[in-house]
Amino acid sequence: MPKLDSSRSPKLFVYDLGQCDRHKCTGLRLARRGWVTRLSSSRFVHRRGLLLDPLSECAVSRSDRGRALQGGITAVDCSWARADDVIWLHLRGVHRALPYLLAANPVNYGKPSQLSTAEALAASLYILGFRPEAERLLSLFKWGAGFIALNKRLLESYSEAADSREVVELQEAFASYRAIEHR
Repeated sequence: MPKLDSSRSPKLFVYDLGQCDRHKCTGLRLARRGWVTRLSSSRFVHRRGLLLDPLSECAVSRSDRGRALQGGITAVDCSWARADDVIWLHLRGVHRALPYLLAANPVNYGKPSQLSTAEALAASLYILGFRPEAERLLSLFKWGAGFIALNKRLLESYSEAADSREVVELQEAFASYRAIEHR
């Protein structure tokens, strides 16, 4: 499977905090295969690129496409159980959160917003308009196609939103719909 062409799509980085099970770590697997650059220090997190930050009030949107092409996309690879310990404010980059999506990885299947590093990077690529690249990245995992299938409607909607505000509005509308559906 060919790697991503960094002249046509954003470079991908993983800031590895070494907290997760190395056998299940999707960020490490992507690094071993040469799909991402592994960062071991926060000083290497790129200032101009996107930093995926679950605490950010701004969501990834297609308006971030140019910034991602210029500076890449960085995901922080840490355990969800210890994500609150990450000092997000000290990490450089343009902080962006991913909108509501369901995990398809075997550890967190079906859990909202508990994405693996590979799912987070792929979701970002998809929302930014790099759908083939997202699908190629996920093809490295048995469950990868399941992530796209599980979130297809959401990913399509988010990728059509003009900016963060629209992505957040879509997310809130979907959450309201889900709440009514489960009554």
